[in-house]
Formats: sequence, structure tokens, C-alpha cells
Amino acid sequence: MRLKEKILIVDDESDILEFLKYNLEKSNYHVFTADNGEEGVKIALSTQPDLILLDVMMPKMDGMEVCSIIREEKNIEQPIIAFLTSRSEDYSQIAGFEVGADDYITKPIRPRVLISRIEALWRRKTKPALQKISDSSLYLDRERFLLIKDGVDLQLPKKEFELLELLVNKPGKVFTRDEILGKVWGNDTVVGERTVDVHIKKLREKIGDDYIRTIKGVGYTYNEV
Repeated sequence: MRLKEKILIVDDESDILEFLKYNLEKSNYHVFTADNGEEGVKIALSTQPDLILLDVMMPKMDGMEVCSIIREEKNIEQPIIAFLTSRSEDYSQIAGFEVGADDYITKPIRPRVLISRIEALWRRKTKPALQKISDSSLYLDRERFLLIKDGVDLQLPKKEFELLELLVNKPGKVFTRDEILGKVWGNDTVVGERTVDVHIKKLREKIGDDYIRTIKGVGYTYNEV
């Protein structure tokens, strides 16, 4: 069976390395591992991975520094980078995105959820960076997490962007609140349905009321305008 993409895991906890490597190899990925940041950079240079799962808190060189070095390294074919983070870690996700991270995955994580998140990252990378939304004057810029409306750049928080992207990619489909929570926030994240309503309200304030329709008692759908 042909191996899929190459994945590099960088984490200083050996049990996590072993767990992730085992489950990713079961899904036919070609997996490399490193137990510290310095080694991670060296392996990235030699193997040219398609995706790096990168722990944030590590001795000597933390994940933020590793990510920054890789993003500035001209001899690395730029991979997708997803930070592995514990729920107890207190840091700014904005800082991670500023150094070039593509996503965050919270530990502990179930194998099926991990594979699903990785596959979503592959799909995101293969889509064009700039997407016109139906026949409207709206565009999504995936590289900068921007909504472009009538030529004006509107910076969206990550979850607002992902929620809008979910809706516009299947216009007319009604997404229940539970579906939205699972696809945007993940099944391991404890948030209530009210979270979806609040984010929908914020999106409407930015794009107008005509695009996202409420289906009473069910959820939301995107209207082509």
C-alpha cells in the first residue's frame, strides 16, 4: 500500500510520540519523530515533511521558536504546522499564528479526531487561497484569515472564519448547531450551542443579514445572494 504524506511529530514526551506515531502509521502516513526542538528542525530539513505536529512547551527550544525558524528557513519546502497543546497551558494562540502556525490540536486527543483534523488541514491546503463566495462581492482569503467585502479587508477571528467557510462551502445546506460545534470547535471542546449563535451574530454584523439564514429550531444555512 502506498504511503500517504510525510508527518513529523516533535514532542518531548515519549509516550505521546509513540501514541501519535502508531495511530498515524495505522492510517498509512509516513511518520518521523523528534523529542526536542533542535532535533525537529534538523529532521525537517532532511525529510521535508508535509505536516509538522509541534508541541508548544519543550525544553531548550519551544514550539514557537521551532515554528518561527522553519517558516524563515529557505531550504524547507513549507509544511503545514499544527501546534499540540495541553488544556492547562496558558499562552496566546494569536502568538502562534503570528509565527506561522496553521492550526492548534488540543491534547489529549482521540485517534479518529486526530486523523479527521489532519485530513481537514490537507483539504484546506489544496483549496485556492482566495475563494469567491457565490456571486456576491465577498471573498475568503484562507492564507490571511480575511473576509474581503467590496474590496475591504475584514480580519476575522479563527472560529468566525472557519464557521463562515463551513457554511459557504455548502450553500443551501442546513447545519445543525451540533454539526457546527463538531466541525468548527471539535468534539473534545466543551462549549454550548449559544457559542454558535454568538458567532453567527458577529458574522452578520460584518457581512450583513442577507447571507446567513436561521432555520428555527434546527440551525443555520448560507444563502447565495
